[in-house]
Amino acid sequence: MVTLSPLSLRHLLPKSIKTLLTLNPNHIQIQTHDTNPDAKPKSCPKLISRRNASAMALSVFIVPHILPPLALAAGPAAGECELTVAPSGLGFCDRVVGTGAAASKGQLIKAHYVGRLENGKVFDSSYNRGKPLTFRVGVGEVIKGWDQGILGGDGIPPMLSGGKRTLKLPPELAYGSRGAGCRGGSCVIPPDSTLLFDVEFIGKI
Repeated sequence: MVTLSPLSLRHLLPKSIKTLLTLNPNHIQIQTHDTNPDAKPKSCPKLISRRNASAMALSVFIVPHILPPLALAAGPAAGECELTVAPSGLGFCDRVVGTGAAASKGQLIKAHYVGRLENGKVFDSSYNRGKPLTFRVGVGEVIKGWDQGILGGDGIPPMLSGGKRTLKLPPELAYGSRGAGCRGGSCVIPPDSTLLFDVEFIGKI
């Protein structure tokens, strides 16, 4: 069986607010109060205080960096993928369509993966081990949902090398009523579990 580990996302932040607020002093005029009561007020339509200049800098430089993440948070969950369900009950969604060759039955291939229960708990990941899974596809060396999800068939297109696909396996295409990793009445994969796999088909060997 195979699993994909989630990728860690890093967000770039502005270097510092001080850098963003370093404005050209020639473009800023500071408001002052003239102590001479006879002085006539000078017309200065472009007069701007340093406080207002700072506020403008914040709105121009900071807001564009803050609003996009907030908008994403309000939308669909990151990494969400709409599944198509085949007649066999296997759900699949291509996150990346590969550009290489499709695997053929009995061929030795390698793939990375992350396996999760329906509650989101990761139970296995080849990424964490730092080594992809190597197996002969289509001959029963892995669970049925893997063979079908990679080779295709029953309305499912074959994966191409370099592709990434999410698979949703009903119990009958996974570990069925026996579960997996069971010991002392507890199972890593409980009986009758529906499993989710993120599979990266690296290619043939």
